[in-house]
Amino acid sequence: MLAYQHAYHAGNFADVHKHLALYALTEALMKKSSALTLVDTHAGRGDYPLDGPETRRLGEYRDGVLPLWQAQPTGNALLDGWCRQLAGHQPGETLSVYPGSPWWMARALREQDRLTLFELHPGEQRHLDAVQLPGEGRIRHMHADGLAGLETMVPVKTPRLAVLIDPSWELRDEYHTVVATLERVMRKVRHAIVLVWYPLLPQGRHHVLLEGMKSQGLRKIWRSELSRFEATDQPGLYGSGLAMINPPWQLPEQLDSAFRRLAELYGSPATHRGWWWVGE
Repeated sequence: MLAYQHAYHAGNFADVHKHLALYALTEALMKKSSALTLVDTHAGRGDYPLDGPETRRLGEYRDGVLPLWQAQPTGNALLDGWCRQLAGHQPGETLSVYPGSPWWMARALREQDRLTLFELHPGEQRHLDAVQLPGEGRIRHMHADGLAGLETMVPVKTPRLAVLIDPSWELRDEYHTVVATLERVMRKVRHAIVLVWYPLLPQGRHHVLLEGMKSQGLRKIWRSELSRFEATDQPGLYGSGLAMINPPWQLPEQLDSAFRRLAELYGSPATHRGWWWVGE
């Protein structure tokens, strides 16, 4: 969907949910020395000044990253580690910039690893190309459809593959397209670790995605759902969902603890539920 620009939502609670999982995942993956290919199918701009006109317009970061930033130390090691990384990215001592998923992935790269960033929106791609990311010599910027591009990449040359799939979900067909892409990719690379973000909306469209994933016979899927607001009949995002295929050992338990603490910091009515949906 070429109309979508994530800058209007940068730093919201769904970003915190997603990027905390991405941070924890990359930290876990780097414990093994074998080379890793990382893929971001919908990269966005890569960096979002919180005083930018789009971000200021809705100010969603005030209900997302800001409460966590102000609560430090949080009492949870994973949350505190994430906050330290975020602090190190700031040009000063205050929270003024929110890094997108390309930065959270690039920061972990080692010499043997590679990262491919897909972005189809031409304006977002220009922003992404202008951002200075860690390890740029190991990063490919692709102005292309990320789901189609991912399919052309597999199987990858490295022993391991980890993918973030995070579309805008503005088109109903996207749910079916992601399911079809996952079916083809996982058939070729059964050991791939895939993190899929999905929105919790009153319409409940995410069930199409989840039931499609479940029908593929995958052995291990862990789900996490962070509800930030009360679910009502009114349109709009009330929660954030993650489905992780083949998560590393003990990572779901660590994330569940961190997300429960995050919900506590947000306060009522925020809640978190993490569970093995398939396997374990």
